[in-house]
Amino acid sequence: MTHSNDQPELDVRAVPNPGTIPINGRCTLKIERTVRVVYIAGLPMYHWVEGDRTAEAYAMVSLVRCGYADQNDVARSFGCSTRTLRRYQRCFETGGMSALGRPDGPPHGARSTPGPWVRTAKALRHAGVVVRDIAHRLGVSKSAVSKWLTRVDTPVTTRRVADTVQDDGGGVVSAPSLDTDPAYRLFDRLLARLGKLEDAEPIFTPSRRIPRAGVLLAVPALTHSGIFSVAEEVYGHIGPAFYGLRTTMLALLLMALLRIKRPEGLKERAPVDLGRVLGLDWGPEVKTLRRKLARLAAYGRAEVFGRTLAHRRVARRGRALGFLYLDGHVRVYHGSHRLPKAHVTQMRMSLPATTDYWVNDKHGDPLFVVTAEFNEGLVQMLPALLAEIRSLVGPRRRVTVVFDRGGWSPKLFAKLIKARFDILTYRKGRWKHIPATQFVQCAKRIDGRTVRYALNDRNVRLLKGRLCLRQITRLNAHGHQTPIVTSRRDLPAVVLAYRMFERWRQENFFKYLREEFALDALVDYAAEPVDPERTVPNPERRTAEKELTLARAELRKVQAQYGQAAVANEEGRRPTIRGFKIAHGTLGRSIRDIQGRIGVMEEKRSLIPKRVPAKDVGGKPIMRLSRERKHLTNCIKMVAYQAESDLLALLRPHYARADEEGRTLVTSAFESAGDLEVGDGELRVTLAPLSSPHRSRAIAILCEALNGMDACFPGTKLKLRFGVTS
Repeated sequence: MTHSNDQPELDVRAVPNPGTIPINGRCTLKIERTVRVVYIAGLPMYHWVEGDRTAEAYAMVSLVRCGYADQNDVARSFGCSTRTLRRYQRCFETGGMSALGRPDGPPHGARSTPGPWVRTAKALRHAGVVVRDIAHRLGVSKSAVSKWLTRVDTPVTTRRVADTVQDDGGGVVSAPSLDTDPAYRLFDRLLARLGKLEDAEPIFTPSRRIPRAGVLLAVPALTHSGIFSVAEEVYGHIGPAFYGLRTTMLALLLMALLRIKRPEGLKERAPVDLGRVLGLDWGPEVKTLRRKLARLAAYGRAEVFGRTLAHRRVARRGRALGFLYLDGHVRVYHGSHRLPKAHVTQMRMSLPATTDYWVNDKHGDPLFVVTAEFNEGLVQMLPALLAEIRSLVGPRRRVTVVFDRGGWSPKLFAKLIKARFDILTYRKGRWKHIPATQFVQCAKRIDGRTVRYALNDRNVRLLKGRLCLRQITRLNAHGHQTPIVTSRRDLPAVVLAYRMFERWRQENFFKYLREEFALDALVDYAAEPVDPERTVPNPERRTAEKELTLARAELRKVQAQYGQAAVANEEGRRPTIRGFKIAHGTLGRSIRDIQGRIGVMEEKRSLIPKRVPAKDVGGKPIMRLSRERKHLTNCIKMVAYQAESDLLALLRPHYARADEEGRTLVTSAFESAGDLEVGDGELRVTLAPLSSPHRSRAIAILCEALNGMDACFPGTKLKLRFGVTS
């Protein structure tokens, strides 16, 4: 836990209170009658009733796990041995909180009963649950519950006495939590351990200086995206658990926004910090998140999840779909499996890789992603991508798709235009140079800025005149000409040129996600064999082409030597061609031999098929990386990026440099500490000031816009209200 400026670190050695036991310079154990409280830097973090061994052991383990104190200090302060503390640690790692402590049972000689079960039964009874229902939920007899209730007289205070715990039909509790303190979730964790809780309810109490509370600014945008309802629609639930589906999704989203790029990154953060913004006592740990992702991947519904999210996005931002950008992103693989190769532009070579094709709207925000089976090029992937787009926008809407030269195919263009798609791409191949005098200066204000180009607009015919397209050529200040072709004839040339050159927004998106969200990181190391009947590039033909390339290079080298000898020939020594050929017969024979070898190799290559079934390829079997978990995490990162974009859109009218540093400002606000207040059905988040007054004012305006959304924190009816400390 970080220390606030107004809460200095305590020097417990200077406190002569006999009820206070110093643990170290930061932590103290205070005895208040029958209650035990652990303070860290003056703030109460753990408390329990005297005799609650489970809660006491949990406090001891937590102090060590969070790095607040070492084993020796904790064991000395709590009056036990380090051996006992290490046993508590092992029990917690293997069985969670329910494995801590000794059961509070009946007198010696009688049948022992688990203490946490007794306290849970007492709490449920105080909440209004009848004995029969308590026995059903705990899986014991009515008589056992009755005995527990008569033997135990420990008072239990519940937060909602009038609320009863509801059962969803499968014995899973879906009612409000019986716990009263977000830092002490004993009952919820016990119910989850017993398989009686689907998802822990968030609980918030007034708190100050919560680290990274600013990330809650993204919650209204995340809620508005519909990801929680979509997850429930697609996955249903992930079984009885303390960290259920909603909590898992929210934790992954907040981790992405806080730049915790992998679950392993949680090891560098205090779990209690993430837990506080989730309304829990403790954030999920690495192994927990790994298990949750594996369970979600087992459903095999990541593509359905992404497709449903895309439909929600289209319903909200349909106006941004007039132009869609399509491009592939290559993820290089360095493992031991045999993967298909793809050309890596940055390295200018082919490497084992996986190619993802992303579709972004005209603002550069992602819409959906599709993974190519065998790193197919854009020409092969365009029909599948456009079929997905058609399902999103409807059968009648005309959409302009923008892509680079990798999708150049006039035959495909004709089919796309017939299918009510417009195309906008760079021209590929040879084309006539246009005189500079035929270019016209064009200017127009687009997306809030003025653009100026020197353009030439004309028609071109492809496919032997069967396909007529519009060619717009740009002349830059250095005299370079860049031609683009399109089927759009209703828009000015300057608008179409701007949309084409704004394709770099998608490239910037890839760069941003690589650096900020670890887009290329492996989520797991699993691999699966490809379809054995699917055709792949024939490695034998590739080998033959490589040998042919080497032979042609050798021929060019020998021919160069022969030509150099001809240039250096002295007329007096060898005045005739016959004499020259005799003098350089060795080079001539080498040229003829190589030419003959090339002819044989070309004939041999023509007999080798370009593609063969995957099962006929020798060597190690061709594999593909497991895509389910990667696709799921891509969808989560995509929604996190969209949330940032939505906040940036709200911020842009009020911040002059929004295009240059708007995202930096938003991410800085995510890292800000904040105070939490609960009351009148609201969760009020007050953020600390940012690094400069004008940045604080911009975030304050953003807070006002978010307050107008009336969003509730997921899993509660608490409306979120934001502000910035003046």
